[in-house]
Amino acid sequence: MSKYVRIINQSRPTAKTITAKYCQSFLCQLRGLMFTDSLPENYGLLLVQGSDSKLNSSIHMMFMRIDLAIIWINSEFVVVERVLARKWKLGYIPSQPARYVLETSIDRLNDFNIGDKVSFQETQL
Repeated sequence: MSKYVRIINQSRPTAKTITAKYCQSFLCQLRGLMFTDSLPENYGLLLVQGSDSKLNSSIHMMFMRIDLAIIWINSEFVVVERVLARKWKLGYIPSQPARYVLETSIDRLNDFNIGDKVSFQETQL
């Protein structure tokens, strides 16, 4: 059974939260959103690492059919980096260590700024 979390920006609350699949396993993270044709504005994938790391929280965009907003969040639930990730680009590495990587719709990129505090609430899809 898949786990889902609601991602809430505590520093800049928006009308819409993001519901993200909690993705902790290697296979889930490897596949990510590859081969996805579209992504609803309020949905995403949360890649979860064991600890803060620049290397382990890096992503690739190979085999991607869509661009993504990528939000890196550290273990203190603070946004440390964000980027508009382009499909088929080899990789993206955050400038600061992160534990969580939120992959979501490009429409949500400006809903997060570096330094924003976020929270996760477990939810049903």
